[in-house]
Amino acid sequence: PEATEDTAVTTVEAPVVRNGKRRRNLSIGIAVLLIVTVSGLIYWLYSRQFESTDDAFIDGDIVQISPKVSAYVTKIYVKSNQLVHKGDLLVELDPTDFQVKLEQAKAQLENARSQQGLAKANVDLTTKTADAGKTTAASSVQTARSNVDQTQLAAAAKRSQIAQAQAAVRTAQANLAQTRAQLPQAESNVKLAQTEYNRRLALFQKGDISQQSLDLATNALQNAQSQLNAAEKQVAAAQSRVDEANAGVATANDTYRQSLAQVDLTRSQVDESKGRLADAAAAPERIGVTEAQVDSAESQIAAAEVAVHQAEVELSYTKIYAPSDGYVTKKTIEEGQLIQAGTPLMAISQSSAVWVVANFKETQLENMRIGQPVDIKVDAYPGQTFKGKVESFQVGTGSRFSVLPPENATGNYVKVVQRVPVKIVFDDQPDDAHLLAPGMSVEPSVKVR
Repeated sequence: PEATEDTAVTTVEAPVVRNGKRRRNLSIGIAVLLIVTVSGLIYWLYSRQFESTDDAFIDGDIVQISPKVSAYVTKIYVKSNQLVHKGDLLVELDPTDFQVKLEQAKAQLENARSQQGLAKANVDLTTKTADAGKTTAASSVQTARSNVDQTQLAAAAKRSQIAQAQAAVRTAQANLAQTRAQLPQAESNVKLAQTEYNRRLALFQKGDISQQSLDLATNALQNAQSQLNAAEKQVAAAQSRVDEANAGVATANDTYRQSLAQVDLTRSQVDESKGRLADAAAAPERIGVTEAQVDSAESQIAAAEVAVHQAEVELSYTKIYAPSDGYVTKKTIEEGQLIQAGTPLMAISQSSAVWVVANFKETQLENMRIGQPVDIKVDAYPGQTFKGKVESFQVGTGSRFSVLPPENATGNYVKVVQRVPVKIVFDDQPDDAHLLAPGMSVEPSVKVR
């Protein structure tokens, strides 16, 4: 009976225990639900104050180092990832060609300066000799005109000599005709004397006449022959005088022609003197020309000085210096390499001045303003939170400035939520223990409420 009683008691108490457990579980569930609800409400209220995105990265100034001239690399002073400071020598190029060009430019400058000195000397010389040249030229004109008058008088005298020579020719020709007229008589006398001599010689040989009669015939023949010879000589002399007179005419003609040529020469000297006088009168114009040459030489000096400066600048380009502090990245050159102007050699990453570029959705920008505080988490340092603030908004979406921006006016239009780059700056620049380099991923949270 006791066993039955215990069993009954046990049977009665079991539902009470199960109901108590249910009430406890229900209470716990309600408590957990309440906690979750309150926590969710608190998180929702808290999260409404922030806008965040994982489409963000660190950005910074990266300076591309490129040569301004083409040359061979002779020396490289830096290595990849090396810290350099502004003004440090990075690369040295072969300066030989540029030194030669500089020397040529300097030589051209010296030549231009010498040309300027010569032009100035010409101005002084032209100015000093202008008046003297004008006086001398005027005197030369007068002298040349006087020479013309004198040569014309001399030519007239030579012309009268021609007339005199021609008269002498006529006289000589008359004398020649007169002497030639005496020849026939002399020749006739010789023939007659010869005939008489031959006749008396025949009679003498026969003994009919005496020796004296033959001698008289012989003497008469000799006299006639002598008279003939004298007449012939007179003819020859008269002919010679005719020839001499003709030669005198020819000489007079030549002399007259020479005098005429002298007249022409003196006239040309007059024209030449007039030309020199006109040239002397143009001295002011020549002075102006020489002064213009001075101006031209000065402009050449200016151009040569520019060329020298250009050559010096190009020579200075053979040494490439760091434009700012930073780390050497993307080094692509070696010593002995021929590089062309504009070829990228390396880049200087300015890690000391970095910022965050966060691409927020356009729907997140309603309450976002410049100057709002930002919590920045960097993937490389999960336990570290950096502080910053919103500095600026890009005026345009990222897609609008892409290489191939969308053309919504063509084809089927599909609306896509756009992203706008927002620049966030750090309140404090990172220390040496936390390297923040351009391109590192971050997740910023902007407090918008």
